[in-house]
Amino acid sequence: MLRYLALLLLAPWLLILGWAYFTYPKSLPRTAVRRVFDWAALLVAAITAVWCADWGFAAAPAPPVDALGRATGAIWQQVLPALLGYGGCVAVLVVAMLVRYLWWHPRTAVKR
Repeated sequence: MLRYLALLLLAPWLLILGWAYFTYPKSLPRTAVRRVFDWAALLVAAITAVWCADWGFAAAPAPPVDALGRATGAIWQQVLPALLGYGGCVAVLVVAMLVRYLWWHPRTAVKR
């Protein structure tokens, strides 16, 4: 469970970002296809966040124990997964926002 502690602590902020992605912008049409796309994007973002956090925990080396039995530098085993999990989630949501905007943005006729 320690492996996902950083992501668990970051989960409220990731839920807020997911809610904001799903809710805004209100100007785009809300069709069933768009809702399926939004749910799929949120699912991919969540899976990416967990995968990146898992990879970050594995990439951060366990701190060495000194002569007094103390381990120093253990914070990086939580900071790196949080950074990578957050970055992976946001990267997926940004790409999904761009695709969603290009796909559902109403095209206006050019007046001459």
